[in-house]
Amino acid sequence: MRRPPLVSKYKTMPAFDSYVICTSPRSGSTLLCKLLAATGIAGKPGSHFHEPSLQSWLDHFDLSFEPSRREPEILADVFRAAIAKGSGSTGIFGLRLQRHSFEFFIRKLAVLHPHQTSDRQRFETAFGRTLFIHLTRQDKVGQAVSCVKAEQTGLWHLAPDGTELERLAPPQEPVYDREELRVCYDRFTAFDQEWRSWFETQAIEPLRITYEALASDSSGALREILARLGVNPAAADGVSPGVAKLADETNRDWAARFRSGEGIA
Repeated sequence: MRRPPLVSKYKTMPAFDSYVICTSPRSGSTLLCKLLAATGIAGKPGSHFHEPSLQSWLDHFDLSFEPSRREPEILADVFRAAIAKGSGSTGIFGLRLQRHSFEFFIRKLAVLHPHQTSDRQRFETAFGRTLFIHLTRQDKVGQAVSCVKAEQTGLWHLAPDGTELERLAPPQEPVYDREELRVCYDRFTAFDQEWRSWFETQAIEPLRITYEALASDSSGALREILARLGVNPAAADGVSPGVAKLADETNRDWAARFRSGEGIA
């Protein structure tokens, strides 16, 4: 299902047809997706394959399941819908892949393109020339704190004006939980290692972006990505973050307590 050549609204052709943000929760990926979409030239990136379930994929794209059809045919429809949604009218497809849903995604990609011999070849068969972006958060304690607090309070994202963008559970007060913080800390550390190992086995040298760099200079990080994609980096000018930071005194207190208790510098 190789995609036809794509045409940018700029005179020069982009260096890539698509990009994949390889990441894990609470690493700034929502901020990055909103920034890229706001440029108007870099697709509409999102977690188009978030749930590890074919039925969930069909539901996400409003596609019906037909038992008489073979799985590769169904997957072809899903991927066409994903490309349309993640590209918009920009000619570049954007995808966010969380590590916890990656293994299911890669198995289905192999079903769709069984004749390719590597994951990287299957990506490029499905999405064309693909730029891989590894978005990580260096402060794993802060990442774990952010995740546990979001799970407890139900609030995952705020707009800059304080409006709730994403709430997954009714509001409740956060309570320090050392064991759950340790689980998240270990999980996010493992996710980073799994991404690095996969890049190595696939001979991929990703563009590496950190949460810390994105948070301190979102415009600079955005310009770097646009330049690598081969589109006009000036499209980053005037693009402002679409989400607000949720970290507060509770985050700082939990981080300090966890570092002290676990002996983490």
